[in-house]
Amino acid sequence: MGDFNNDTWLDIAVVNYAANIVAIYFGSDNGTVASPVKYSTGIDSAPYMIAVGDFDNDHRLDVAIANFGTNSVVVLLRFQDGSFANQTVLSVASSRPVWVHVADLNNDAALDIVTVNYGTHSISIFFGYGNGSFSIPNSYSTGYDSFPSAVVSGDFNSDKQMDLAITNYGTNNVGIMLSNGNGNFANQITFSTGPHSHPYSIAVGYLNEDAILDIAIANSGNNSVGVLLGHDNGNFMSQTTYSLSAASPYSIGIGDFNNDNRMDLIVTNNGTHNIALLVGYGNGTFANPKMYSTGSSSSISVAIGDLNKDNRSDIVVINNDTSTIGIMLGYDEFFPIQTAYRTGSYPYFVVVGDFNNDTRLDIVVANLVDGSVGVLVGYVNGSFANQMTYSTGSYPYSIAVGDFNNDTWLDIVVANSGDNTVSVLLGYGNGSFAKQMTYSTGSKPYSVAVSDFNNDTRLDMVVANFKEHTVSVLLGFGNGSFANQMTYSTGIGPFSVAVGDFNNDTQLDIIIANSGDNTVSVLLGHGNGSFANQTTYSTGSGPQLVVVNDLNNDNQLDIIVTNYFDHTVSVLLGHGNGSFANQMTYLTGFNPYSVAVGDFNNDTQPDIITTNSGNNSVSILLGYGNGSFANSMTYSTGSVPASVAVGDFNNDTRLDIVVANFYDNNVGVLLRYDRGALKDKTIFAVSGGSRLQSFAIFDFNNDSLLDIAVANYGTNSIGVLLGYEDGTFRDQIMFSTGLNSHPDSIAIHDVNKDGQVDIIVANYGTKNLVTLLGRGNGIFESQESYSIGFDFAPLVVGAGDFNKDGRSEIFVYKYYVIDYAGSSNSLLLLSSSFIMILNNFFTQYLIT
Repeated sequence: MGDFNNDTWLDIAVVNYAANIVAIYFGSDNGTVASPVKYSTGIDSAPYMIAVGDFDNDHRLDVAIANFGTNSVVVLLRFQDGSFANQTVLSVASSRPVWVHVADLNNDAALDIVTVNYGTHSISIFFGYGNGSFSIPNSYSTGYDSFPSAVVSGDFNSDKQMDLAITNYGTNNVGIMLSNGNGNFANQITFSTGPHSHPYSIAVGYLNEDAILDIAIANSGNNSVGVLLGHDNGNFMSQTTYSLSAASPYSIGIGDFNNDNRMDLIVTNNGTHNIALLVGYGNGTFANPKMYSTGSSSSISVAIGDLNKDNRSDIVVINNDTSTIGIMLGYDEFFPIQTAYRTGSYPYFVVVGDFNNDTRLDIVVANLVDGSVGVLVGYVNGSFANQMTYSTGSYPYSIAVGDFNNDTWLDIVVANSGDNTVSVLLGYGNGSFAKQMTYSTGSKPYSVAVSDFNNDTRLDMVVANFKEHTVSVLLGFGNGSFANQMTYSTGIGPFSVAVGDFNNDTQLDIIIANSGDNTVSVLLGHGNGSFANQTTYSTGSGPQLVVVNDLNNDNQLDIIVTNYFDHTVSVLLGHGNGSFANQMTYLTGFNPYSVAVGDFNNDTQPDIITTNSGNNSVSILLGYGNGSFANSMTYSTGSVPASVAVGDFNNDTRLDIVVANFYDNNVGVLLRYDRGALKDKTIFAVSGGSRLQSFAIFDFNNDSLLDIAVANYGTNSIGVLLGYEDGTFRDQIMFSTGLNSHPDSIAIHDVNKDGQVDIIVANYGTKNLVTLLGRGNGIFESQESYSIGFDFAPLVVGAGDFNKDGRSEIFVYKYYVIDYAGSSNSLLLLSSSFIMILNNFFTQYLIT
């Protein structure tokens, strides 16, 4: 893959062994590709392998192709305006090249070419001069009956010289040829891949984070992937193998598919209709392979790149048996696996903090029926120790943490709904806590939050009193003790409380979710520990938990609240003066209860997560950074998730979550473990017998959705597949191209300037062109066929205004350009050379 037309989107280049062509599929912004542009590699050339690079230093990608049939390498140079300007042929005698690799092997800033010669058990090196020309080949033996199959390059002995690694299929080993520094290479050193392993493909990369190159091998003979970890002297450890069961690996690639900065392996398999992904642990070992279906029993090649610019690795697979290209786009599973840790009875609320000062997050959970809190100390890998319990008051309902006695160690405060108190447990800094001290609140304290309300640098607390319809403020003395409560009226049934500066006066304010009257109350702070009367704003039905954050990047705090009975979350954007806009609601799972905010997809925009107690799940709503959110994605939890907290538990710089599962008596930890999942494949082929030769993508029916047009060689027709909003397509609508026409290539263009796109078809069988005029609704008028006596079967057709005269021209590979004469609906052609017809004056160009 590479960007051939410099539009910043990756394109795909494929060689076709049977058709003696190379095809380039130009990429677009949604991860799809356009109809291929094809180039001949020569009669009976049988192209076997392709590589890309800038061989003439013109900042445009060129192509090198190993031609098995003609024992040569074809170099196509200077791609512009849809074609290559020059072609160079390099002979490899009678060697039968099966692989081509491109690298600067002699440090002269010019790319060189290496071929693997199956027929002569050797490799050949063509040193580049940087102008598109090359030296005569230097050849190196790979050993008797070695039957080499692939070659890659890398500095394996840390001498800043490029070395070579070759898979020797016949002798079951990998050969390393170290560079002598002058463009020459030492005899190969071999490393066994095991009896009958028959290594077929090879890739190099940093697999164990030691800055020394390692090697991964597809062992086709014993159905395994082999890993050779490198030493810095050109030697390697003994091979570690990973079984693929019945799958015989064919091609292998290295990439980071789960964005954890550790290299993973992707392998195409022969005979099992799938590919394998092995996620790397960063230490040179890999997880068991995860298989993805390809629909092909012979996937022979794989390439890796970010096709849709979403910062995730995608793959392109060549399926030999079905004559198709498969594209699999990488995507993020977010939280695929939950690990459960036992708590006390009916855990109701969960908070995270570093309670033992080891820089790792720990968990504290309120055990409702036990009258206790459980502290689970975190380990570096994201796992947790068994809980240690500490007594609280009756029915602990909510928790907050902070340093209440200014000793730099985190303490815990608990709202006890059963005995109308809050418990304060002072921390010792080692993960343990002192016995509780209790302070009176109002009736049924359901929620507690902490902050400095009177600007004395000492933490205070605010408590929502559900039964009294008030909040209590308890000012802190800075020694772990608190003053008696002061109360302020709220709405009916205050359920939760949060703190923030909503009017930008540097004084902290309070917000309360009132579950009884479907409102939130805002109490603006005076900065001395007292608060103004409430202002209320409508929410959904049964608001539960409320949090604040800046959701639209305007530096003003906004409100997020879960609506239990509506199955929604409300967003109220703040104006910065203490007032808020009307709510916007977003669907969640069933009965959302708790809510938190974090950046879960690393795009620097805040996202929302809710616990859905009615269907045992969490919902993630990805934020756009403007206060709006995508549709929710749901992930399974335990039974009745009552509370959620967010933090990076395994120090991988990605946010994880912990959920209190009320009926399971546990907390579930969902690490942001990205397994590098691949979406369902996109296969570029159509129906049985169609023998798809070419396709194009466009919105043919003006519904703002992309559609597909295909040339069905076998059924003598053009098929149009209209797209749906979900990315699927209707059954194709067929338009005949004529008996035995065998359409080979199509192009799309508005040839008659009516504002609707048309389809131009090159018919291989009847040696003519067909134009299907579009109506703008996905239907095309009956074909307009032109009796042009081609003396060859046209291979490729394209269209455009090449001379910028406002009219359409059509070119046919490889001899003709034809002018479409506007209103006359006629095509003109002169001779078997490059013909362009301009305003009925004939101009002839000979292509050489």
